Amino acid sequence: MTEKKRSDHGAAPEKPRADIPTVEDATAPYWDAAGQGRLLIAKCGACEKVHHYPRPFCPFCWSEDVTAVEASGRGTLYTYSTVYVNDLHPFKSRLPYVAALVELEEGPRVMTNIEGCEPEDLEVGMAVEVAFRSLTDELEATVFRPAAEVAQ
Repeated sequence: MTEKKRSDHGAAPEKPRADIPTVEDATAPYWDAAGQGRLLIAKCGACEKVHHYPRPFCPFCWSEDVTAVEASGRGTLYTYSTVYVNDLHPFKSRLPYVAALVELEEGPRVMTNIEGCEPEDLEVGMAVEVAFRSLTDELEATVFRPAAEVAQ
């Protein structure tokens, strides 16, 4: 029978928090850019298509010639759902919240949350723009909000 190893201090190894994304080598540039207020998507050097979520290969042609490029941060609300019941941490403290799919100007669709407005003010097809919400001192979540009116 094997025993679980403990640190020199006798404490069990720290488990990652379930409410915080795991930052891996392939996704670190995405999270670093979010911390700087920039949204990155990936572009394939072989087929020239863009995609999102960050990964080390192209989902269209499977090439590994993928680089991160900055997105405009503008998009359209493709679909959404207002969540009124969720007993899981940290979502319970955010109720109600809007889970959404945003189609970026560049083409990819992004799973996200819509913030900065009342759920009843949302409309499929409305213009949205990227925003960021702090998860920790070092980590920002990409969210979207209704686009600001363009001054004319």
